[in-house]
Amino acid sequence: MWDLILRLVVASCFGALIGLDREYRAKEAGLRTHFLVCLGSALFMIVSQHGFSDVLGTAGVGLDPSRIAAQVVSGIGFLGAGTIIIQKQFVRGLTTAAGLWATAAIGLVIGGGMYYIGIAGVVLTLAGLELTNLFLRKVGLHSILLIFTTSKKENLGIITNEINSLGHHITSYTTDEEHFGDTKTYHVTMVIKTRKFGEESLLFQFIQSLPDLTINKME
Repeated sequence: MWDLILRLVVASCFGALIGLDREYRAKEAGLRTHFLVCLGSALFMIVSQHGFSDVLGTAGVGLDPSRIAAQVVSGIGFLGAGTIIIQKQFVRGLTTAAGLWATAAIGLVIGGGMYYIGIAGVVLTLAGLELTNLFLRKVGLHSILLIFTTSKKENLGIITNEINSLGHHITSYTTDEEHFGDTKTYHVTMVIKTRKFGEESLLFQFIQSLPDLTINKME
């Protein structure tokens, strides 16, 4: 009994450790979500292994101890799908969804009593999240979602020219017009690719300085 409780405690701590990384990055699923996913997976694994021991000796009863654990693998996909946000050509949350899937696997491993495999899983998961993030900051392209509203059509050309002058690349551009009497309002959604983190702040300051323009979202 105490060994099973230890498994739950260890699984919860490992899930919280991965969740802290996601919480620090302000992702859709943070500490509490990863804590509960890892704990729940460990519980399911324990139930799958030991929850039906009282009926195993009954004549004609045969049980597969892996059946509940197998359902966790597919079931966690629904939770992961809820963290994925798709807007136009802009997708967010895939890494968080994959992290939840890995966290569930770690919970199953710890629930099965394989502590060292669980530790290796946590280390590799955190390394995959953090070390690759440091590498991609230097060599990878990063997406910026920009949504703004303006009543001056010339602002559209000014912003596009500024983006090009900064060396960014516009991968998606949509404009919707609304008419209020003689006034036109333009709702613009852009997805911009940039090579360096932090460059969006310069673009934000420039766009914010333009007249008759409201930034609805920039991330």
